[in-house]
Amino acid sequence: MSIRCLPGPRACLLSTATLLTLCAAPAVAQEADETVFQMLGRIIFGTGTAKVAIDTPQAVTALEQGDLDRKQAASIGELLKGVPGVQAAGASARPMGMAFNIRGIGNSEQTASEERIKVVVDGAPKFFEQYRMGSFFGDLELFKRVEILRGPASSTLYGSGTIGGVVAFTTKDAADYLGEGETSALRFKGGYESNGDVGKLGVIYAHRAGNADFLLALNASHGGDKTDGAGTVLAGTAHDAVSALAKGTLTFGNDGDQSLTLALSRTDTDLDDAAVAQSGGAANIPTFGFADIHAIDDTATLTWRNQFSGNDLLDLTVQLSYTDTDVSKDNFTGSPLACAPGTFQVLCPGDYGYATKTLKVENTADFSTGDWQNFLTFGVQFSEQERTATSSLGPLGFHPQGTDRKIGVYAQGEFVWNERLTLIPGLRVDFADRAPSAATAALGGTAVTDEAISPKLSALYKLNDNWGVFGTLARTERMPTLDELYSTDGGRLPSLNLEKETAESIELGVTYQREGLFAEGDTLQLKATAFHSNLSNLIVTNGATGAVPRYLNVRAAELWGGELEASYDAERWFANIGYSNVRSAYRDMPNPAANGLTVADTPAENLALTLGAKVPDRGLIFGWTAYYFDAITTNSVATSAAGTITPTHTPAYHTHDLFVTWKPETGALAGMDVTLTVENVFDADYKNNLSLDRAQGMNAKLAIGKNFTW
Repeated sequence: MSIRCLPGPRACLLSTATLLTLCAAPAVAQEADETVFQMLGRIIFGTGTAKVAIDTPQAVTALEQGDLDRKQAASIGELLKGVPGVQAAGASARPMGMAFNIRGIGNSEQTASEERIKVVVDGAPKFFEQYRMGSFFGDLELFKRVEILRGPASSTLYGSGTIGGVVAFTTKDAADYLGEGETSALRFKGGYESNGDVGKLGVIYAHRAGNADFLLALNASHGGDKTDGAGTVLAGTAHDAVSALAKGTLTFGNDGDQSLTLALSRTDTDLDDAAVAQSGGAANIPTFGFADIHAIDDTATLTWRNQFSGNDLLDLTVQLSYTDTDVSKDNFTGSPLACAPGTFQVLCPGDYGYATKTLKVENTADFSTGDWQNFLTFGVQFSEQERTATSSLGPLGFHPQGTDRKIGVYAQGEFVWNERLTLIPGLRVDFADRAPSAATAALGGTAVTDEAISPKLSALYKLNDNWGVFGTLARTERMPTLDELYSTDGGRLPSLNLEKETAESIELGVTYQREGLFAEGDTLQLKATAFHSNLSNLIVTNGATGAVPRYLNVRAAELWGGELEASYDAERWFANIGYSNVRSAYRDMPNPAANGLTVADTPAENLALTLGAKVPDRGLIFGWTAYYFDAITTNSVATSAAGTITPTHTPAYHTHDLFVTWKPETGALAGMDVTLTVENVFDADYKNNLSLDRAQGMNAKLAIGKNFTW
């Protein structure tokens, strides 16, 4: 059977509705560990109290260890493939050239991305922004889980201005490798990728002693330049990286109701002769050339939790965290330009960094009574971010140094009636005090104080055991970043009078779930979401030169669209669908001709379809995933009344991946796992519209792991 899904994915989505049915075969009751493809049946932790994804009144997706193993992702682009409404923007293969895009929000050139999309590791906020660089450099081998929360409803718990959503990473734990009665575990893992001749090695040691456990992990990766589907080398995509994780947990108190967890991680990446414009395409290399790039990404968290056994009003978590991402560049070659004051300082040896200290105190009180389960979460978060940048010629006007201090106070209620109606109101207020460094102050920067308010109301109602409806009303404000306030390149002035961006959003959705649809123990789950956001006072670069503010509030935009996430899982068969259609339009533009045109960061309509089979008695899982992206024309618009409108058309394309995993449970090979993933099987030559590079060609990935426990 063949399915034709071009020119667009809508026709394919309709045809696959019946395909989910046809792939179902007679099955018997399945064990819990075999239902790994029930994406909507997974527990979500990042929205408040733990909830199953399908019962969460927000669009959410959780990627767990099995997904990470099958993807063998080396970049956030590979990690996010197939997640509805989410993908990477910037580069296609350069490890430091990717940023997150959620529902058309976010790219590697947006100075606002740190506020519009929150990224956290073990609860610690992280961000990096630099000229034509990505935003996240942690080694994905350190993580066991990634939650993606879409939309502004996450502003309550993660910070005002979260228009796009949240990407939350969780590092591995000793308990992930130790079974009942086991005290020690040792895991070795090796991997290879054909595209770029990439080699990977990793080792994990886990130990449990009484009420304490700890984990040590070390990974190394080396690879050369990759090629696209036409066989053309993607220049500057080689890498060397080493990462490490140390994590320990101590449990104590009455009935073990207290825990103390310390996690320390580092990723150290070296790129020799890498493209200076990591997020740029091949056209940027003749202008900016190459450089040696060295990045160190650190995260440290200390978390104390006290559940106060016997007291429903107290469940307290206190977390102290520190994150630091530092990138240095030197040995510039291959550019006709030279290191010089002003804009050309981007070609000078330099060092760029973000260091963030955060203290978060949060308590959840249980007021449940009768048919109502009632929870109230109250928290306060203190953070201080130090943004640094200097070159061989001194401070840089286009990457101003400064300090951003914030205090966030928030409250969120979760009221569930008779396991049928769920109401989640929330309110957050953030107070900010931004101060320039001495060098930035010398260029006109002064201290700025501001505050932002983010209210929301989410609801879900189960009509019956199968159907449910949900929705969210949310409004959030985004305060200007240090970059937007203090940048002065091109002779321009600091932008000290910027208004806050605002986003007013609505989400409506429907859920469907059923067990025993075709056979005992099978499940079908579906969640469809429609959304609409009005964004006003958008902060954009001032196209004028001279003694004018570097940034202006001159734009508004409208974003709307829909997402579908569905899965069928039986004992021997499974199928998943992820569909996303984001639409956008400029509004209130200085150039009236731009009104109604599609915004530059809008992703193309896309569909991911996975079909697969399981052989439980052999420990085998294998499958096929097809990705379909429709054609799209987006527009870049200058800020002046007569500003140039530059349309960019990206053709439709489709790619196919294959995967096989083998985990024997008995015999001499018990504890071994083998994963083979082949991406872009037919070596398609294409470009995603959010990337300036052609995509990678065919890439076969093989990983072999072995666990030893005692």
